[in-house]
Amino acid sequence: MVNLDKLLASTADINGLLARYGVKFGIYKNGEFKEQLFPYDPIPRIIGKEEFAYLERGLKQRVKALNLFLKDIYNEKKIIADGVVPADFVYAASGYLAPCEGIIPPKEVYSHVSGIDLVLGKDGVWYILEDNLRVPSGASYPTIVRGLERLCSPRTFHETPIEDNRNYPQLLNAVMDYVNTGGINVVLTPGRYNAAYFEHSYLAEQMSVPLVTCNDLEVEGDYLYFTGYAGRKERVGAVYRRISDEYMDPLTFNPESLIGIPHIFDVYRKGNVALLNTPGNGIADDKGIYYFVPKMIEYYLGEEAILHNAPTYLPFYKEDREYVLANFDSLVIKDVAEAGGYGVVFGNKLTAEEKERFISMIVNEPRRFIAQEVIDFCDIPILDKDGQVERKADLRAFVLSSEEPVVWKSGLTRFSRNPDSFIVNSSQGGGFKDTWVLSQ
Repeated sequence: MVNLDKLLASTADINGLLARYGVKFGIYKNGEFKEQLFPYDPIPRIIGKEEFAYLERGLKQRVKALNLFLKDIYNEKKIIADGVVPADFVYAASGYLAPCEGIIPPKEVYSHVSGIDLVLGKDGVWYILEDNLRVPSGASYPTIVRGLERLCSPRTFHETPIEDNRNYPQLLNAVMDYVNTGGINVVLTPGRYNAAYFEHSYLAEQMSVPLVTCNDLEVEGDYLYFTGYAGRKERVGAVYRRISDEYMDPLTFNPESLIGIPHIFDVYRKGNVALLNTPGNGIADDKGIYYFVPKMIEYYLGEEAILHNAPTYLPFYKEDREYVLANFDSLVIKDVAEAGGYGVVFGNKLTAEEKERFISMIVNEPRRFIAQEVIDFCDIPILDKDGQVERKADLRAFVLSSEEPVVWKSGLTRFSRNPDSFIVNSSQGGGFKDTWVLSQ
């Protein structure tokens, strides 16, 4: 039995320290950038050793298959030729980037950092909701809060066999070193007005690598260089980039980008710098492609998927579209181009007029949406002003890939503060708590 009394009594102190250290996230509302605290809850999510070992096996399997899919889809395209994933479905995805065709990144690693979102159903089954393979964020929050928890309640961690999660920056550094093409590692941020800027700066500090913007990097010849404050120029071998694909290089992608580095994609194409995560990964975490991941696992690995997808339907297919229209009120509909909890609609929450309009969009733009059964996932306890209450929560697990995938023995547990909501994202008002993985 874990004694949490001291930890619960320290809630205000920990939240105060998080505010003091600037542990925030940014959001844009009505065209204005606002920073706000990510509310912390002291009651940890506790995952047993055997249960986590099961998750670990499933997560490694899934990320291996997704990496193989990315290599295949930008090169030989066997999965299309063999009819497992339809070509028009792939090329219609907003995350597919034609400039990435024919490129194999250093050590053939595409998704160096994968953020896989899961929920635990009331049936005791873990379901994967989303794969995040572009620039997944959130690992910094449980990392920093664990240190504060240990300061406030050292006895709790002395008496409880909990895996230490403070090694995340070291795991990330090891991945960068593995794919580094020669030179230093850097963390590339678009700047302080990015929603996850705290995480960019925190990880760079913990990894002891430069936090850089586009102004600090330049391409000379076939290589990328960093110029520090003292004017010293150093070659860069690996970039942990926290900039979206379309803004990375204005000469390859969006020409209006002011936060990218001209010609960086040329250096990457020649194999002279590693970009983490690899540009073009968006094709693999498209909400529509999600439907095919169990088939990818069977196709590339010859194995049955260990972890389950949420039951999903693609209106792109006539049979699925008919099912979605007939069962609209019992499903959750997701716009594949949206993220952060946006573009998620519960059929039974719409008015008759909204429902009619939404059904019309599904019929006219079937590739734009997926539909899923509403999973009745577990409530977990949180602390609020009235004491302990139950709220919906998910888990973002982090898988770091080098020679083999490594699952970080922790994760970001996000919860809804609204008793009537299934949406847990920070941008939608959710909070977070630490995730304890037991070591015995």
